[in-house]
Parts: sequence; structure tokens; C-alpha cells
Amino acid sequence: MAALVAPCLPDGGAILEAGSWEATTLAAALPSRPKQAFGLDISWSRCAHGRQWLKTMNQQAASVVADLFHIPAEDDSVDAIYTSHSIEPNWGREEEALKELLRVARRAVVLVEPIYELATPDAQARMAHHGYVRGLQATAETLDCIIDEYRLLGPLGRVNPLNPSGVIVMKKKNNGSLASTGRMVWRCPLTNSEIIKKGDGFFSPTTGIAYASLDGIPLLTRNHAVLASSFGTVT
Repeated sequence: MAALVAPCLPDGGAILEAGSWEATTLAAALPSRPKQAFGLDISWSRCAHGRQWLKTMNQQAASVVADLFHIPAEDDSVDAIYTSHSIEPNWGREEEALKELLRVARRAVVLVEPIYELATPDAQARMAHHGYVRGLQATAETLDCIIDEYRLLGPLGRVNPLNPSGVIVMKKKNNGSLASTGRMVWRCPLTNSEIIKKGDGFFSPTTGIAYASLDGIPLLTRNHAVLASSFGTVT
């Protein structure tokens, strides 16, 4: 994973794993450490286990509960985004997922997902049964990006021959030359207004919407939005 992502990440850049599970790939040994690293997952428990794993591996990254279809980040706010079998079970939502990932990425999106079109008939039958994504390359070709890689991975990607992993690298056409800020700019997943860190949660001064955290892990999904226009003004 590090070898796939590293060419898309400038020195001092920011990286995001969309669907980080227990953060086992967020601890990958990148040639140079990003200025900021983030993982999002819809499951708080996975974020909590991932935080513990990162601590064990002496890696610095922040985990948040979030939905990859409504990423709580501004456009072009993180240099490289990658997935590892995160959009896999979302057949029919391929365009929605790729558009959202490309919206947030400044330079590139690296997908490590099962590739239906390059699989054997038996593997395709299994993928169809489980509702796995299809047509990722064809979908990417309709979007504002350049497909830099499209292939099956080597032996590690064929651990399960009925679910072979492939890689698709999508590079942004217009934003690859932008200088990296090395930081994430957060936004409300419900209203798209900027949110700022306040205590261990987040708050939007323009809308009065707040997002709490659970044991230090921010809950940044739409259904966790709380109207709190007096937050910070009432003691």
C-alpha cells in the first residue's frame, strides 16, 4: 500500500484513508511521514481499535467516525486519498463514491478494490452475489481525472482468488500542481459549512451545528449533527 500511495504524496503533505477499518494500512511505512494523516470509518469501534493499533506501531494519525459518501472535508483539502476494500460492497453507488473521493483529494485517489472486469467467471459470480462494485474504470473515465494505473495486484492481491484485489490510481487533472498545505480543512457533512475544532468536538460558527466526540474520537456523520447555536457562549 505504501508503494502505491507514496508517489501521490508530496513531502509534508496530508493523507486520508477512506474506510480505515482498524488502521492496519494507515501504519504503512511511507518513505516520508505526511504532515497529517487521517482515517475515517463509519464504525466507532474500528476507529478505537485503529487508534490503539497506531499507538502500538508508533504512528501518528487521527481517526474520525465519518461516511465516505459525505466526507467532512473541504474540496481539494487533502493531497492523497486511498481505499482498501472500502467501497467494495456498494454496487450501484460507484459514481457517487468516486466523485466524493475526487472532490476532497488535491492530487490523487488510489483505489485498492476488487476489480470485477479482471476477475475469473467464478469470482465475478461471487462478486455479483455479494453486491460488490463493478465498472470502476469505466466510471472513473467519465470523471475529471486521469487514470494512471489499472491492474490486478501481485501475489498479495490474490490471497483469495475469488476476490482478487486490483489498483486504480486516479490523478486530478487540474489540481496536481497546487502546493500542499499539509493540513485538512474540515467541513460540516450536513451543511458544507466550515467546522472548527472546539474541545474534543467540532463546531460551525455560521450554522450553529456541533459534532461531539466519543472517548476523543469525533463523530462527523450527518446523523450526529446537533443544533447548538449557543455553544461556547453559555456556561
